[in-house]
Amino acid sequence: MTAETSQTLDRGLRVLKLLADTDHGLTVTELSNKLGVNRTVVYRLLATLEQHALVRRDLGGRARVGLGVLRLGRQVHPLVREAALPALRSLAEDIGATAHLTLVDGTDALAVAVVEPTWTDYHVAYRAGFRHALDRGAAGRAILTARQQPTPGHPGYTLTHGELEAGASGAAAPLVGVSGVEGSVGVVMLADAVPERVGPRVLDAAREVADALR
Repeated sequence: MTAETSQTLDRGLRVLKLLADTDHGLTVTELSNKLGVNRTVVYRLLATLEQHALVRRDLGGRARVGLGVLRLGRQVHPLVREAALPALRSLAEDIGATAHLTLVDGTDALAVAVVEPTWTDYHVAYRAGFRHALDRGAAGRAILTARQQPTPGHPGYTLTHGELEAGASGAAAPLVGVSGVEGSVGVVMLADAVPERVGPRVLDAAREVADALR
């Protein structure tokens, strides 16, 4: 800790990170051990975070991330979208297809940024705000594949055809190494199959977006 930082705020943020990394919540004792502070400090931190709905405690006393985090999370989308736009524009113009950034929203895949190519006669209409199940479409499938730690030899991108729109094909690659953000970058085009060069190009764009978000 430096003179310019707040130890209490640092501990509170560490509590939120620890809770975000578990599905079952943590007890005061578990948090105390992980933070290396006494239980009284943890009680005070949790009480403060509960006042802001950032933490909730269940009947068994286990602390979990609260619904207030969702309100903060909604404000992340504009920042993520802004960071991703340069790579998406380059991808759309290079491939001649609609490029998109998709993030996980609950059990859905949610398109938060979409860029259409400027030089094509026609392209797939795909709008920001469009959502679909994670197990349908290249964008969602790429995210699910990343969760499962792809086997050696996997190209790093996912290709689909006709899963979300008849006659449309998609390619997407997951965002890798971006803390707190789970998503993918992809393109959708009117084609029976995705051209060979598209998959690697989408993978490069996903890396560019990930670098911009780190």
